[in-house]
Amino acid sequence: MFDRNLIKLTEFLKKNNLTVSTAESCTGGLLSSRLTDVSGSSSFIKLNFVTYAYEAKEEILFIDKEFLEKYTAVSPECAKAMAEGLHKRTGCDLAICTTGIAGPTGGSKTKPVGLVYVSALYNGKLSVKEFRLPSFLPRKLMKFCFTQKAIDTALELILQ
Repeated sequence: MFDRNLIKLTEFLKKNNLTVSTAESCTGGLLSSRLTDVSGSSSFIKLNFVTYAYEAKEEILFIDKEFLEKYTAVSPECAKAMAEGLHKRTGCDLAICTTGIAGPTGGSKTKPVGLVYVSALYNGKLSVKEFRLPSFLPRKLMKFCFTQKAIDTALELILQ
């Protein structure tokens, strides 16, 4: 099933001959999958990564281990660093990243299940947003909702 914002985002990319790359943690490739569900996605998808582990964030996105230890993977600082590293790695026009806690286990009082940070970098502009979804959502639905927040954030950024 397609949503309006996914179609708007991908049509903008195609119309303007732009590329997108993703680096996903908590969404595990679902954002990439949703983008590739759109016919003609090979014209705008540049390179996508699942950077679940710290090592992946270090090696692929150039995020220092000390930085991750200081801020943790689930933080606005990490989301920002992911977008900047992804852009540096791929040279994409639009970088979209997700990091959060999909549950149902894990989380804490300060970083509960349902917390996600989404970052998008486009044309020198960076957006990092925090969303808190209900912790009772099943994991698959939580991941889908996280990807929707990422799509919405990216679309809002490129249309500014």
